[in-house]
Amino acid sequence: MEMEFECYRGVVHPWLCDAMGHMTTRHYTAMFDDASYHMFSMLGFTPEHLASGIGLADVKLTTSFLAELNAGALVIIHGKVTRIGTKSLTAFYRMSNLHTGETAATVEAVTAQFNLKTRRAIPLLPEIREGAARHLAEGTAPPA
Repeated sequence: MEMEFECYRGVVHPWLCDAMGHMTTRHYTAMFDDASYHMFSMLGFTPEHLASGIGLADVKLTTSFLAELNAGALVIIHGKVTRIGTKSLTAFYRMSNLHTGETAATVEAVTAQFNLKTRRAIPLLPEIREGAARHLAEGTAPPA
């Protein structure tokens, strides 16, 4: 059984809202992007990997907008690994209104690991693969 774990908490500030009074789509994407950094950190990706020339790149995002978030809403994002590929991971993220529990948006993200110098995808690091496999097998959150 796949378990979601907390990846992000934030607030919808008034300047994140559009003329219709709700958070605009580009800011949903930014919050999901922040959540992905936390996800990969929990799976074993560190600043040292970036310093050594190994990066991450989202290659596909599929977003569903399900409910409005207005200024002042507190947001929480939970995520889970759903697939481990050779050079990429697929993760599912769910953004909710912390007070109402309502799901505001979801995103399925395919993220590739790549060499920052050659700009080419590379096989997932063993520690990332192991962290993701452990999460999938045990249905538990990776260690923080």
